[in-house]
Amino acid sequence: MAEGLLRHYADDSMTAASAGTRPAGLNPLAIEAMHEVEVDISRQRSKHVDTLRDEPFDYVITVCDHARANCPLFPGSAVTLHWGLDDPAEAEGSGEEKMAVFRRVRDEIATLVREFVKSRPQGTGMSSPQTGAKR
Repeated sequence: MAEGLLRHYADDSMTAASAGTRPAGLNPLAIEAMHEVEVDISRQRSKHVDTLRDEPFDYVITVCDHARANCPLFPGSAVTLHWGLDDPAEAEGSGEEKMAVFRRVRDEIATLVREFVKSRPQGTGMSSPQTGAKR
């Protein structure tokens, strides 16, 4: 979701690259939650953070504590940020209860991404396992 929101809110100077420490495929509830805010992530794919290990990034942003603890170092990364969010894929309960968690986390990510895009120095990109970007 973070990659899709970054692509949605950032200008063309930023390229998002997202990966996880435990990729498990693109969650259908994430696709649905993002569709509700008119962001299509259905063509994104779930990949492991090791596939991006050799990529240079301006920013690496981890979005859950497990990612923060298990994220490898990225050479040349200027800034590392952590957004301690719940992993909505771990939500329990009925389908609607799970969907409510995806919506809440989506909205939390959207707020953080908008603040990041607004405050970052012009001409820099962003990166993160769980959401990333580079120039």
